[in-house]
Amino acid sequence: MGVSFDLFGTLVTADRPSDPAAAVAVELEKRDVDVPTDWADAYTEVHVDAPDGAEVPLPAHVSRALASRGVDVEHNAARRAVVAAFDPTVETRPGAVEAVAAARERGPIAICSNCSVPELVGRTLVRSAFDRDDFDAVVTSVGCGWRKPAAEIFDLTAKRLETDPADLIHVGDDPATDGGVEGVGGTAVLLEDCPLEGVPERLADVMAER
Repeated sequence: MGVSFDLFGTLVTADRPSDPAAAVAVELEKRDVDVPTDWADAYTEVHVDAPDGAEVPLPAHVSRALASRGVDVEHNAARRAVVAAFDPTVETRPGAVEAVAAARERGPIAICSNCSVPELVGRTLVRSAFDRDDFDAVVTSVGCGWRKPAAEIFDLTAKRLETDPADLIHVGDDPATDGGVEGVGGTAVLLEDCPLEGVPERLADVMAER
């Protein structure tokens, strides 16, 4: 049995640009990229034909958006611009440390997070009360190619924890995404039903029921 945690909105709060397209444009211009005048429109258009549930890395989207306007950009420049635009200020949520510690006492633990920005999960963890080494696995949608609630990301998380998907307990704040663990037979612990401070007791109850 293993426990995975959503990151953003569950264990931490992290600020996000109020205008992501504008924030990315600023960072592109710093790297001498000619940002098109209709960049706001280009940014919101779909440029990568991906299957339902698949994650499109934001640097790939930005590169395709620029290309759609005749602007060529080196991939690493797009990646660096995106990472810089989403560089977060992070706060660990009350009860998060205790929830993770309680899960650790009961078996292996993981982060299972939707995130289209490379490096963002790692940067967020090191700015929180946690460290990458506090978790046995860190699974991100940008890393595995699938977004919650897709079964694939939960299957991979369970595999990384060396447990069966049906034995995975996932703690998160969003029923629409984090609740997807139930699609692979696992158990969702949702913060709308159980506040973060109550997660240790809820984990004990769930494991006692199994």
